[in-house]
Amino acid sequence: MGKMPMIARILLGLIFFVFGLMGLLNLAPPPPNMPEKLAAFMTGIMATGYFFPLLKSTEVVCGALLLANRFVALALVVLAPIIINIVGVNVFLQPSGLPLALVIVALEAYLAFFSPYKGPIQALFKAKPAA
Repeated sequence: MGKMPMIARILLGLIFFVFGLMGLLNLAPPPPNMPEKLAAFMTGIMATGYFFPLLKSTEVVCGALLLANRFVALALVVLAPIIINIVGVNVFLQPSGLPLALVIVALEAYLAFFSPYKGPIQALFKAKPAA
């Protein structure tokens, strides 16, 4: 395995581990100029009482798995819907965060479809013969 998959895995792992931990421990206060629709979205997530901690805990665990090079394919699959939501939030609610979202998508796509970790993920997309 070359250095590129390792670099991509560590970068993606760091992004999710650090930002997940910051959200879980409330280390970054919300920006004062948050768009109205994004504020409403975040208020709804926080109002559930469980979803935000679950989301951030999942990000921390998956980031740690990527950093430790353990269960990488599983971490990539679990992170995929989170990444889709990150892109959606940044496209529709806060376009200023789109560059980082696109970096995350590029890292995820590279690791999932063009790196040595692609085998287990590609197996998810193969139809099994009918019995």
